Amino acid sequence: MKVSLFITCLADIFYSNVGKDTVELLEKVGCEVHFPEQQTCCGQPAYNSGYHKETKEVAKHMIRTFENSEYVVSPSGSCVAMLHEYTHLFNDDKEWKARAEKLANKSYELTQFLVDVLKVENVNASLKATATYHKSCHMTRLLGVKEAPLKLLENVEGLKMSPLPNSHDCCGFGGTFSVKMVPISEQMVDEKVRHIEETGSEILIGSDCGCLMNIGGRITRQGKPIKVMHIAEVLNSEVK
Repeated sequence: MKVSLFITCLADIFYSNVGKDTVELLEKVGCEVHFPEQQTCCGQPAYNSGYHKETKEVAKHMIRTFENSEYVVSPSGSCVAMLHEYTHLFNDDKEWKARAEKLANKSYELTQFLVDVLKVENVNASLKATATYHKSCHMTRLLGVKEAPLKLLENVEGLKMSPLPNSHDCCGFGGTFSVKMVPISEQMVDEKVRHIEETGSEILIGSDCGCLMNIGGRITRQGKPIKVMHIAEVLNSEVK
C-alpha cells in the first residue's frame, strides 16, 4: 500500500521526530511511504482568519500535489480536517469541489488510517509509563476521530492510561486564537494543565502538534515534571 505523508508545518519545523516516527510506524505495518516535496501549509491559519480567497490558492496547490496519491496520511487531525474543509471552500466551483472531494476521501489522520483503513489496533509498541490523552478539538469534532487513538494506546505494552478530566475541553490553542486572544487562551491552557496534573500521569499524549506545543509550553513555563509526547512517538516506542 502506497502512502503519501502530509507532514504539516508544525511537524516539519518544530517536531521532526514526529515525522520520523510516523514514517517508521507506517513502514512497520507494511506501507510504502512517499513524501511529495511540493507540499506546503494546508491554509488553515488563513482560512480561520477569513482569508478564503487566499486559502483557495493554497488549497488548489495542495490538491494538485496529492492528486496522484493512493492515500494521504498525516500526524495531525487538525490539518487533515482542513483538507476535508476544501470541499466546502469550493462550493461555488464544481470542478475544484470534485477534485477536493477526491482528496478528502483518501486523506486520513495517522491513527484513523491505522485502525479504520489498515484494521490495525496493536503495533507492538512498548512504553513503561503512566499517561493521559488529550483529545484535540478539530480531530474529534470536525474529523470525527475519537476512538482510534485510545484503541492503539490500550495495546501499548507497559503503558497505563488514566482518563483526563474534562477531556473534551479545548486547550486554548485554536491556531490563531491563541495569538489573538492571549488572556483567554492562557486561562484555558492553565485549566487543561490542572486537569492533567490531577491524573498523576508522567506523560501527556496527544495527536496534534499544535495542542502539544501550547500545553507543553505552559507545562514548561510552570516547571511541571510532565513529559509531552505525540502519539506517533508512543506507538513507535520500544523498551530497550
